[in-house]
Amino acid sequence: MSILSEVLSNVKKRDPYEPEFHQAVEEVFESLEPVAKMHPEWVEAGVFQRIVEPERQIFFRVPWIDDNGKVQVNRGMRVQFNSAIGPYKGGLRFHPSVYPGIIKFLGFEQIFKNSLTGLPMGGGKGGSDFDPKGKSDREVMRFCQSFMLELSRHIGADTDVPAGDIGVGKREIGYMFGMYKKIKNEFTGVLTGKGLNYGGSLVRTQATGYGVCYFMEEALNNIKNKSFNDSIVVVSGSGNVAIYAAEKASQLGGKVVAMSDSKGYIYDSQGINLETMKKIKEVGRKRINEYLKYHPEAVYTEGSSNIWSVKCDIALPCATQNELDENAAKTLIENGCFAVGEGANMPCTPEAVHLFIKKNLVFAPGKASNAGGVATSGLEMSQNSMRYSWTFEEVDSKLKEIMKDIFKNTHETAKKYGFENNLVAGANIAGFVKVASAMYDQGIAY
Repeated sequence: MSILSEVLSNVKKRDPYEPEFHQAVEEVFESLEPVAKMHPEWVEAGVFQRIVEPERQIFFRVPWIDDNGKVQVNRGMRVQFNSAIGPYKGGLRFHPSVYPGIIKFLGFEQIFKNSLTGLPMGGGKGGSDFDPKGKSDREVMRFCQSFMLELSRHIGADTDVPAGDIGVGKREIGYMFGMYKKIKNEFTGVLTGKGLNYGGSLVRTQATGYGVCYFMEEALNNIKNKSFNDSIVVVSGSGNVAIYAAEKASQLGGKVVAMSDSKGYIYDSQGINLETMKKIKEVGRKRINEYLKYHPEAVYTEGSSNIWSVKCDIALPCATQNELDENAAKTLIENGCFAVGEGANMPCTPEAVHLFIKKNLVFAPGKASNAGGVATSGLEMSQNSMRYSWTFEEVDSKLKEIMKDIFKNTHETAKKYGFENNLVAGANIAGFVKVASAMYDQGIAY
């Protein structure tokens, strides 16, 4: 048994009920055998064993009072996974599906994603099984204040800097930042994704979606001599990532014909009207079938997973983990799809990923292609530290260059280790090597 197989086996024995975490570790480790052979000193120093074990896991209860005066209790958590190259950095997710396995998978992915940006950020993730949907603003505020009452003990601008994720947008970040400031009596860049009127960064809302397209445009140009121009695009999801991936894809010349939410998807052969989608999702927070009220010629279909039956050239899964399985991958390939870029975290199952690579599609793994969000969070941290702000154009330009550099690093690393055009292997190795070398330099005690 190789050292990597042994580590993976121990992960599954130690945490047997965390399949998402197992999947994330396995996906990274299947690329790292050449690295282990090239760096026996890392094997000797236990780097591979240490990198799969979080430095710290914090779990706490979050009591709050609903609008009826009834006490509710949720679970809060923060996994501070790795700080070898910088303070922990990663989002907070508020969703009923949140449990330790989800947070650990996200935190593990975050280590390598942050490494790829080239910015000094470690990996972490957190959240709660609280569901903001259907809650009043006051209920969300009371929950966020209670959540931060405990979380504030464990975070700081130079220790751990959370951001948003599913269920955590500008409203939730605002409530949490206000509570942190009250508790600590200090105004620091402890959270990113803040409002522009109190330290937020321009482009942060658009960053992940824009970044996916910047990465994909580089990959398409370099690997297939293609681009978004005149391509048919399908984007799953309808949150920030999906909306702004669709916006940038359209700006680059693509036509986005389908988007989804958790209940179903909209197909519009004329191209999705993004102003309508923003009105429905960002302003009204309504279901995607509301699109038909404005565009009755469009078609709504129940069941969001069926979106991958829509014929397209480029697919951008931007909803949630494991949303695109092997059958969906086969359908995309049969319909002529030549590129898939992950906007969400691990939205494609391992079977789908292997099929995309086998069939020579341009496949961009989330740890590389959706790193634009955390990259811009890193730029927000820099602006906060300087007490300064850049223009939209300045931040967007920096984001574009970061995503181009991530592609270049990923592509060149894949070739160096014998995985030419395999961006999964390239991203895993490039992200790992930087962190592993830092861990080795800092000694076993780390």
